[in-house]
Amino acid sequence: MPFPKKNLNSNETIALDMHPHWWYFAEPASALALVIVLGIVHAVKGPDGDTGDALRLVIIGLLVLTGLWLIGRYLKWITTNFVMTSQRLIFRQGVFAKSGIEIPLERVNNVNFTQSIFERILGAGDLLIESGGEDGQQRFTDIRHPDKVVTLLHAQVEGNAMRRSGGGSSKSGDAADQLEKLEGMLQRGTLTQAEFDAQKRKLLD
Repeated sequence: MPFPKKNLNSNETIALDMHPHWWYFAEPASALALVIVLGIVHAVKGPDGDTGDALRLVIIGLLVLTGLWLIGRYLKWITTNFVMTSQRLIFRQGVFAKSGIEIPLERVNNVNFTQSIFERILGAGDLLIESGGEDGQQRFTDIRHPDKVVTLLHAQVEGNAMRRSGGGSSKSGDAADQLEKLEGMLQRGTLTQAEFDAQKRKLLD
């Protein structure tokens, strides 16, 4: 379920919209697989009589519980969005009761990610974002390829800062310095050629 575009501000574009990594399903999926294996073992080698019937009922009950756990986790997964736009970070989750966090890009002070060796193999990890807001730090878990997300976030923060300062740069008399920064962003791929040309025209007008 993608983030609704009707919730975007004017001139705001989505750079990234994703659900948690599939590792998010590890616990309920593993539990369900284990119960299925137990059911197969019981069907092949299980005892007969009342004991066998009792074990069969227990296994069926566990199948129902783990199946519901997996379905609940899927519903939570599909309604959890980590969104990065040209203006802010948005995290929303919840099937019935909704909760969310929004961090304007200009308030992002520092971004770190952590990955265990196993998570690195899977391409998953956690993000820790420090901002100038009331909460200070926010941790986001089960992020896909967090290293790439950090790189993209740095580019969006830098691009947002340039867009916010571009209109007044010529008035400050520091157009040459701003132009040099724009050229650096163009070389790093933060800005496209069209965006660079547009910002350059603003500086030189």
